[in-house]
Amino acid sequence: MVSHATTEQFSQIHIDVARNATDDFNLFHDSHGWSRIINNPFQGPIVLGFQIEALIEHKMRHHRHENAEENWLTQKYLNFSNYQFSFANAIKPETSVSIEIKKTQITDGDNPTLSNRVSVKSNGKLALIGFKKETQTPIFLNHALLNGVDFPGSDIDLRAYADRSFLNKDLGGFFLKRKFMNISNAKNFLCGSLIDQRIFFDELEGRHNFPEIFPCAFISCALLEKALHEKLDFEKSPMVYSSHKISIDRFLLSQLKSNSALHILIRQQHPFKQAANPLVQVYECYGLIDNNEILFRAIVELTPLEAILKK
Repeated sequence: MVSHATTEQFSQIHIDVARNATDDFNLFHDSHGWSRIINNPFQGPIVLGFQIEALIEHKMRHHRHENAEENWLTQKYLNFSNYQFSFANAIKPETSVSIEIKKTQITDGDNPTLSNRVSVKSNGKLALIGFKKETQTPIFLNHALLNGVDFPGSDIDLRAYADRSFLNKDLGGFFLKRKFMNISNAKNFLCGSLIDQRIFFDELEGRHNFPEIFPCAFISCALLEKALHEKLDFEKSPMVYSSHKISIDRFLLSQLKSNSALHILIRQQHPFKQAANPLVQVYECYGLIDNNEILFRAIVELTPLEAILKK
């Protein structure tokens, strides 16, 4: 269970494939649109945050197998994958990307966990840092409520609400984005994330397994469409991710089929829950499937590009 690092490299075609697979129309990733962003410090397109996290998921999967840790997940009922990452720098295409996974920390007892520190560097500079933990219960938004009722027990029919609409205030005022778990999009997302799609999908062998980060990547689409609805100026006032905190139910993930509906609910957290920096916007995000079961929960922080430039 030793620490190890691997090096990869993204090209623009990988960025295009990943963003098209998840309907991410952020100008930061567009090979032409990036130049429309006023005072864009990156001077070119950048890799998607979820694209990097998908590659981390793949490397962690290999790490678990290499160190014979997979059986421990099953024996201890560690059905939740939890990711927490802070973004330090953007990753640009055609640059070396090094992912280091630290030695696995194992905790047994009443709350068993597997935990690994992870860092990502681009051209030797820190780009992302955080951890992945396997647990029995979700670490983030463990007591998610909708109108005072647990999501899984809610009788609210989200299919009755239009895509890209807001739920009533008495239902939390969430913005709803509806997507469908399309296998071809998942395959393209994997390819864009430098991952062999055959690990998850192989028709001849009857293998159809969605990767963990793929459904979570639609959070970007939901946030962008909410911002579009609210008439955010994507050229003058763009936002960038500063952190992701994600908990994914692997059991529910294993139940997904092609064209399964995914209802993504997002809302900005109240000021008293906000980050220390008043300019940072904190969103709670949920991915719900059949019977309003929660596939994933996430807290994402967005920082205005203007604030980053001042810093």
